[in-house]
Amino acid sequence: MWANLTPLLLEATLQTLYMVAVSGVLGTAFGLPLGVFLATSQRGELLSAPLVNKVLGLVVNATRSVPFIILVVAIIPFTRALAGTSIGTTAAIVPLTVAAIPFIARLVENAIREVDSGLIEAARAMGATPFQIIRKVLIPEALPGIALGLTLALVSLIGYSAMVGAVGGEGLGDLGIRYGYQRFMPEVMAAVVVILIVLVQLVQSVGEGIARAVDRRAPRNRGR
Repeated sequence: MWANLTPLLLEATLQTLYMVAVSGVLGTAFGLPLGVFLATSQRGELLSAPLVNKVLGLVVNATRSVPFIILVVAIIPFTRALAGTSIGTTAAIVPLTVAAIPFIARLVENAIREVDSGLIEAARAMGATPFQIIRKVLIPEALPGIALGLTLALVSLIGYSAMVGAVGGEGLGDLGIRYGYQRFMPEVMAAVVVILIVLVQLVQSVGEGIARAVDRRAPRNRGR
C-alpha cells in the first residue's frame, strides 16, 4: 500500500510547496510596500496621507476578517479570470495570495512602528528625505521583525494550503481528504499531518535563524 501512496505523498508535498512558495513571494511583493505605506502615512508621518491610509486600512481589515475557506469560495470568479480555472494548484495561489497580502501588510506595519522614533527624528535633522528614511532607517531597523513576520505568514500559508484541498486545490490537504477521510485511511491522514508539522518546523527554524542573523548585524549597521 505504501509503495503506491509514497508517490502521491511526494507529489502532494511538492504541490503544497509550490503553492506556498509562489503565494508567499507574491504576498510579500504586494504586502511589504503596503505595510510600509500603512506604517508611514498617518497624519503627520513621513508619507502623510491619512485618507488613503484609512481607506487601505479598511480594505485590509475587511479582507483579514473573512474566514479563509469563505474567501476561497467568494473570489472564485476572480480566480477563474486570473488563472483560467478555479481548481488545481495554480488556481489555489490566487486566494492564498489575496489572503497573504493584508496579513503580511499588517505584520510589516507593526514591525516598522516598533522602530525607535528618535532614529527618524535624527535622520530628519540630517536632511534625509522621507524615502531615504524609509529605505535606510526604517526597513533596516525593522528587518528582524519583518523576517519573523514573514515566517509567521509562511506558516499560516502552509495551513491555508491544506484548506484549499477541500475545494479542489490539490496538495496535502486534498490528499488527506480524498484518502484519509473519504476512503477511511487514517494512516494517510496521519502521514499528511506529520509532513505538515515537519514543513512548519522547518520554516519556523529557518525564519528564526534568519531573524537572529539580521538582528546580530543590525548594531553593526547602526554603528557605520
